[in-house]
Amino acid sequence: MTDRTEALARMLERRPDDARLRFGLALEYLKQERFDEAVEHLHAYLAVADDEGNAWGRLGDALRRLGRDDEARRAYERGIAAAEAHGHPSMAEEFREVLDEWT
Repeated sequence: MTDRTEALARMLERRPDDARLRFGLALEYLKQERFDEAVEHLHAYLAVADDEGNAWGRLGDALRRLGRDDEARRAYERGIAAAEAHGHPSMAEEFREVLDEWT
């Protein structure tokens, strides 16, 4: 675990409802290719945050790397919907391309 990961984990222990900390920790786990931990924290983040698509795409990628393809597809589909709802058409298109290349 890196110093940054440890610091975020400690802060999250003190403030477990802080969605930003949860997302930050998930990003650190993704950088370290600790996909199980990243998925856990992305799910927790998405349960409380109005994500604009970014976290859904990261979740889809992590799930895909874990071989959880059906879940990954659903995450990308949710990411497309969120990105479109928040006015991010290029992000939605990027996720569509991932799904198209995958099938």
